[in-house]
Amino acid sequence: MTPRLDAIRECLEGAVPGIMATCAADGTPNVAYLSQTEYVDGQHIALSYQFFNTTRRNILANPEARLIVTHPHTGERFRLRLRYLRTETAGPLFERMKAKLAGIASHTGMSGVFRLLGSDIYRVSAIERIPGAALAPPPPRASLLAALRAVSARIAGCRELDLLFSDTLDGLEAQFDIRHAMVLLLDGAGTRLYTIASRGYEASGVGSEIPLGQGVIGVAAREGTPIRIGYATLEYAYGRAIRAAAEANGLAAALETEIPLPGLADSASQLAVPIRAAGRLLGVLYVESPHNLRFGYDDEDALVALAGQLGATMLSLQQASELQEEVVVPEPPPQPSEGRPVLVRHYAEDDSVFLDDDYLIKGVAGSIFWALVRDHVESGRSTFSNRELRLDPRIRLPDLSDNLEARLILLRRRLNERQACVRLEKAGRGRLLLTAWRPLTLVEVGQGGARPDSACC
Repeated sequence: MTPRLDAIRECLEGAVPGIMATCAADGTPNVAYLSQTEYVDGQHIALSYQFFNTTRRNILANPEARLIVTHPHTGERFRLRLRYLRTETAGPLFERMKAKLAGIASHTGMSGVFRLLGSDIYRVSAIERIPGAALAPPPPRASLLAALRAVSARIAGCRELDLLFSDTLDGLEAQFDIRHAMVLLLDGAGTRLYTIASRGYEASGVGSEIPLGQGVIGVAAREGTPIRIGYATLEYAYGRAIRAAAEANGLAAALETEIPLPGLADSASQLAVPIRAAGRLLGVLYVESPHNLRFGYDDEDALVALAGQLGATMLSLQQASELQEEVVVPEPPPQPSEGRPVLVRHYAEDDSVFLDDDYLIKGVAGSIFWALVRDHVESGRSTFSNRELRLDPRIRLPDLSDNLEARLILLRRRLNERQACVRLEKAGRGRLLLTAWRPLTLVEVGQGGARPDSACC
């Protein structure tokens, strides 16, 4: 039986380099090893174009080629008949291959040599198995389809956005055995992603941000495509290394309101999947592992399907929350707080907020917190509604795409993690309760105001 291309995708992971045969216009053959092969669909693959060498010259002169690929576990070999169609030098496919090639290059010590110039697209016209002995396949993994079904059921049962993120990460660990993961959402401006939930890290990193186009997560968001890397690569690394480099270059002052992005120091496998719904990007689901080649094509397919359901549920819960919000009922003044006053400083330049000298949050979440504590201190209010916050001109919520409920989740989690003297809790549908255990002294700092020297993250 002729093998299907999608049935031999494991042969395209790059664990065993492919062998490519081409022929010059005068009939001279050439055989070369290939750095990377990428599955595109059931009839097409993409090969990495890195050098203008004999293989490249032959393909441009004669578009027919043969490629031998090897199964990384059984040693089975397959011969593919190819025809060159075109070269892509930008876009989702190119970025996927660029990221994966960076991991292969780092793994083989060839980071200074392997640079992707283009993704060559080929049509696969025939596949044949090369006769020969093969090893027994490894024991079957747990069913990814069953895992997807179980986590999908958990997602379908969620009625609150906060629980949706927690249940998704719980499901990834329990059903997929993925122990390091995070969910990031796109901000209203559409230029940055912020971490709303994480699992498996020493520090949660809730509130940490990353620009579109930076690293695996940022590229996946910008291009709207999954990005998967099977080997550690400095080019797509995050976290402490980036922060240390900035501090070494005298940029420490710019980092005082930056929450470090969580991540494994020894991350070897990474997979970032866009979360989309109704034709727009909502965020990214990111998973990683300290083991090489932890995530394959099947893992990618399963998490793409899961991210699609996650996005649709996020959108549904957001819309339901807006329809069901309650109006706040006037309340009696609360009892005055006791103890040493806490200095709450708000910096108008970026809406960053400090409690005494401890950095809390910035951006939209910072402006929300500042509006809440101002009303609490000035008028004694403790209960607020999502509806009034959405319409409050002081907050300047960009639009409905900047999910207010998600920002409130972020703010509640930051307050809890910092063990702050101010807490936010749900008080019914679309209602919030603000509690302060100590008196609050508010200070508004205008544009360019100096921040505390001892600010920490």
